[in-house]
Amino acid sequence: MEIVEIRWDSLTGHRAQVQELTALLQEGRLPHALLFTGAAGIGKKLCAQILAAAILCGHDHAPCGLCDNCRAMAAGTHPDYYELVPEVRGKSTRIIRIEEIREMQTVVSRSAVRAGRRVVLIDDADTMNEPAANSLLKTLEEPEGQVTFILIARDRSSLLDTIVSRCMPLAFGPLSHEEVRGELLKRQLPADEAEKLAFLADGSLGQALKLSQHSGLELRDNALSFLVALPSLTLSKLWEEAAAKGEMDRESLAEWVGYFHMLLRDMLLLYEDGGTALLYNGDLRGRLAELLPQFSKGKLFVMLRETRELLHRLQANVNLRLQMEGYFIRLMDCR
Repeated sequence: MEIVEIRWDSLTGHRAQVQELTALLQEGRLPHALLFTGAAGIGKKLCAQILAAAILCGHDHAPCGLCDNCRAMAAGTHPDYYELVPEVRGKSTRIIRIEEIREMQTVVSRSAVRAGRRVVLIDDADTMNEPAANSLLKTLEEPEGQVTFILIARDRSSLLDTIVSRCMPLAFGPLSHEEVRGELLKRQLPADEAEKLAFLADGSLGQALKLSQHSGLELRDNALSFLVALPSLTLSKLWEEAAAKGEMDRESLAEWVGYFHMLLRDMLLLYEDGGTALLYNGDLRGRLAELLPQFSKGKLFVMLRETRELLHRLQANVNLRLQMEGYFIRLMDCR
């Protein structure tokens, strides 16, 4: 783990959340467990890391960035900070297993080394399997020593109600288009690319950066090409497309399906208002409008439902090629 900047002002957006956390910290009312929820890539984890640094710093206006605790946090070497992330085994999905929770419990049961207390950050806590979640619950119910737990999840409903009830919830909303675009420009991206990525990112700076680094615009354009070809797609071409998609890694395929979903959603918006400013793919407005006669509004609704179900299935350890074959067949059959 490495935190390059541990200042509150290095966090983009989320001013209200920062004000609440700093007030709780300064007044000594910070609870022993917090739950940060919101979409991926919007800054929840960075906020949690900065809060951890502030807890371990202990100075006024923490984190000060200058003390030994802050320098250790910035270097990713603080002995009283523990970060737990999901594990990937082979081609399986990312999961936090009970072994990781038990290892964490062993570490935090020891006395703090430097700061007089410990901080545990559990990233993607909603990926815990049932044994891991039940084990964590016992720790939250009866924490040992001075320890603060910060859980990060996309949706609180994916966690045990008993875990949620023992945490102070703090919801994080998406960043504005201007905030995402501004951060991309700071990273020296061309203005035109930054504009497109900011729209596609849907309020997630992390998603925008991933798109930039992993040829996201190319995946988006490939999804558009498939959409254009769909009305005249033959079965032989369908098997070919499914085979190609089945060879993609799970994360890239999920991104491709996500872009396809965005395109369908934009077409529905165009049905309602051809001049809407709410498109994800504003640069494709003309091309999507040209496709409308080939896709009725009812058909788009069915395709969107099928696409959402596919995105959900891709979170499990399924055969990607078989999933894509079934999905493409259902799209061809949509009426």
